[in-house]
Amino acid sequence: MYPVLFEFGSLRLYSWGFMLAVAVLIAIWGIGRLFEREGYDRDSVFEMIILMVICGLIGSHLAYILVYQWEEFLADPLIFFNIKNGIEGMIWYGAFIGGLIPFIIYIYRMGLSFWKMADIFSPYLALGYALVRIGCFLRGCCYGEITTSPWGVVFPVVDEFARHPTQLYSSALNFLLFLFLIWFYPRRRFHGQVFLFYLIGYSIYRFIVEFFRETVIFYGFLSMGQVYTLGLLVIAILLYFWQRSRSARYWF
Repeated sequence: MYPVLFEFGSLRLYSWGFMLAVAVLIAIWGIGRLFEREGYDRDSVFEMIILMVICGLIGSHLAYILVYQWEEFLADPLIFFNIKNGIEGMIWYGAFIGGLIPFIIYIYRMGLSFWKMADIFSPYLALGYALVRIGCFLRGCCYGEITTSPWGVVFPVVDEFARHPTQLYSSALNFLLFLFLIWFYPRRRFHGQVFLFYLIGYSIYRFIVEFFRETVIFYGFLSMGQVYTLGLLVIAILLYFWQRSRSARYWF
C-alpha cells in the first residue's frame, strides 16, 4: 500500500506525490525570484517547470522500461501505460533527460541562453531532488542494503530487516548541494558554472550513496547507477573546462 498522508472521501494524497508537489511549488517561487533578479519574465517560469516535470516523469518511466522491462515492452508496448507500480517504475537519468528536452526547446524558442537558464534552475534541481527523496523514504522505495547500524530503518513494504535509509542520505546531501549552489550563484565566474557544479556534485554524491543502496544490476564491481554516474561525471568535467575556456574570451 502507498502511504496516504491525507484522505477525504475518494480523494487521497500520497506521500511521494505530495513531496513532488511541494518541490514544484518551491521551484516555481525560487526560480521566479531569480528570473526577476536577472531581468527575465517571471511568468514563463510556471509553464517551463510544468513542461519539464511532465516530460521528466515520462522520460523516467520510459528509461525504467528500457532497462528493466525491454523484452516485455517489445511483446506488449502498452505496458508503458501501466503505472500501477508508481515510482518504482522510474529512473532519475530518464527524468533528467526527459525534462532537459522541453527546457532546451523552450529557451531556444524564447531566444534565451542555455547556460544562463541552466545556472538559474540548478540550485532548485538539487532542492527538488532532496524533497522528493523524502517522499521516497515515506513511500519505502529506493532503500538501502541491510545494515546493523543504529540508524538502520525497517521498511515494512520491503521486509523485516533494518536497511540503510539511502533516501535520507540522498536528501541530506542534496540539501547541502542546494545551499552551496544558491550561495555560489551570485559568485559564479562564467555562465554554466553553477549547472556544471550541480552535475559534478550530483555525480559524486550518487556514486558514493550507491555503495549503500540496494541494487540488482552490476557491471563488474560497479552498480549500473555508478557506471552511469561516472559517465556523467566525465562529461560534466569536460564541459566545465570547455565552457571555462570560452568564458576567458567573452561572457555570452
